[in-house]
Amino acid sequence: MPALSIGTQAPAFELLNQNNETVTLEQYKGKPLVVYFYPKDETPGCTAEACAFRDQYEEFKDSGAEVIGISSDSVASHKSFAENRRLSFQLLSDPRNKVAKAYGVKKSLFGLIPGRETFVLDGEGFIRHHFSSQTNIQGHIGEALKVIQQFAARGE
Repeated sequence: MPALSIGTQAPAFELLNQNNETVTLEQYKGKPLVVYFYPKDETPGCTAEACAFRDQYEEFKDSGAEVIGISSDSVASHKSFAENRRLSFQLLSDPRNKVAKAYGVKKSLFGLIPGRETFVLDGEGFIRHHFSSQTNIQGHIGEALKVIQQFAARGE
């Protein structure tokens, strides 16, 4: 299944966050949302990505958006990762990769490593931007922030 196209309604989800609380896509209705999928807590690339989102989190918030990260790691792993790295946004556990599959997130390296993909959703839950790169970590944050700031400038 290919990644979802721009203009597509994002698939609904219900997952547990690092505090073992249920989080749904519906909770974010009315505000832009950055949903980023990443391979694994506490690995070098994923830590760099999470910390970059953390470091620019206030810019996302100031533009009216929220950020969530999703991986197949457990709730306990996410809790430790969020505490160790002082992450102020939610990390959601997708243990069977159901949500990643629904979004069409592809595995890399011969299907062995979970994908690193970022989706920017508008306030109605439609995909407005998609960025996929295992290695251009900073690109995920920069691309997403640029789109979110465009929303804010247009009053979306």
